[in-house]
Amino acid sequence: MIRCRYILLLLCVLSACSSQPPSRYSMSQDRGPDKAVDMSNIPDAVPRHETRTIAGNKNPYTVLGKTYHLLEDERGYKERGHASWYGKKFHGHNTSNGEVYDMYGMTAAHKTLPIPSYVRVTNLNNNRQVVVRVNDRGPFHGGRIIDLSYAAAYRLGFVDQGTAPVEVEIIVPGDQPPPPLRAPMGADQPPYLQVGAFGSRANAEKLRDELSGHIQAPVSISEVRTARILYRVRVGPMQSAHERESVRQQLQRGGYQSQPVH
Repeated sequence: MIRCRYILLLLCVLSACSSQPPSRYSMSQDRGPDKAVDMSNIPDAVPRHETRTIAGNKNPYTVLGKTYHLLEDERGYKERGHASWYGKKFHGHNTSNGEVYDMYGMTAAHKTLPIPSYVRVTNLNNNRQVVVRVNDRGPFHGGRIIDLSYAAAYRLGFVDQGTAPVEVEIIVPGDQPPPPLRAPMGADQPPYLQVGAFGSRANAEKLRDELSGHIQAPVSISEVRTARILYRVRVGPMQSAHERESVRQQLQRGGYQSQPVH
């Protein structure tokens, strides 16, 4: 009887495990989209001043037994080495600063640049260039200096090869680095407020422009691709619970609905 109960318990556990959604760890090798997608017209990231927080900027930090120190001043940064790319295995999962990784966006992972940063990446094999926003950490494989989104690698023309020799150069808006890092809010206080989500980027940009003239807080658009493209309009990050509540009240007085998101 005990043996039968053990077998039944084991079957239940296996059944429960099989019903869980697949994680990136269930994918043995990374890959691009299942269907061919033309990403040649995806625009570069547009450099702009962004408030930096501790999110994604732990300094120093240790991975695989090696300790990394972030650059204190990224102005003048230029480096040559090899780039790689990451795609579906990480698509939809959080990056180092808590954003959702989108393999169709123009983003990148870097080991020591502050997050966020903007860099111009040149494929030294064909001289193609892209501008990407660094919002993640990595790559932690030897000989690679930057890990690009699938879209960025596609535009640089090395998706099939997997890696390529590149030059990476910082882009600092106005040659002025962002303000120093600020302490994060409490774990129970989400640093962003989402005000809308649209299937049309034009509608998202219209709301962003409206909000930018109405409140004293950063407003951004986050693009998420699942079954369809969704453009989320977010306000933040805010540096304190008091600031978040003040912004929420400003939005409410303006007739805007908002909800907290990480």
